[in-house]
Amino acid sequence: MSKYLFLLIVTVLFISSCSLSGNKDIRKPIADGLTPKALYAKAEDKLDSGAVDQAIDQFKVLLQAYPGSKYAIQARLDIAYNLYKSKKYNQAISQLDLFIKKYPSINSSPYAYYLRGVIAEEKSVSILDKIVTNSAQRDVQSVRDAYSYFVLLIEKYPNSKYSEEALIKLIKLKNILARHEFYVAIYYTKKGSNIGAINRSKYIIENFPNTTLIADSLHLMALNYDAIGADELASSARKILNSNFPSYSPKYSLK
Repeated sequence: MSKYLFLLIVTVLFISSCSLSGNKDIRKPIADGLTPKALYAKAEDKLDSGAVDQAIDQFKVLLQAYPGSKYAIQARLDIAYNLYKSKKYNQAISQLDLFIKKYPSINSSPYAYYLRGVIAEEKSVSILDKIVTNSAQRDVQSVRDAYSYFVLLIEKYPNSKYSEEALIKLIKLKNILARHEFYVAIYYTKKGSNIGAINRSKYIIENFPNTTLIADSLHLMALNYDAIGADELASSARKILNSNFPSYSPKYSLK
């Protein structure tokens, strides 16, 4: 037998051996023989010891090993909550979006809607708190997100205890959004963009009627009507202002 033929036979046998052994899954099972309950308890132990990232990883093992178990449902919420507590807001909201899509109408769904709103609300006041003290002067996109999340919760689950809490939060969020619009209206007024200021003032009155900015908006609207010579409209705005807020005095400055 030539050495070339011998090498060919050895190579074929080696490849065949690898192929046969490759058919056997010699990896350890991902759950390591643990039940869903045991995996969940293991993740909770990690949380109790302060190892949040490890706990999240353990919850993910549970999801991968037993995706249809009741512990998997809770694990998804726990992952979102602990991402939120770690100030990983976008990741937390993404997890809740997935949860709501997967479980649109189970007992835990109202909480998922509520937590999503809470996270969006906190996201808006997190990093800029040390720079801007008034939340209405920040970028309010996450405030708008929180507002819409709470509205969806209330519409879908009007009798939920979380909807009751969301209603209270909406009052605060409405005032923040109204103040933001009002700051924009003041900015337009100072720039001489009177029509823009008038439109912003109208927007506040029409969309946030029960907030604290109505009187200020009517007053600012009247000033901008004065600036463009719309005397009748200015007079009409002041009549509404005096009728509804007889003791009103401006609380802002245009300087």
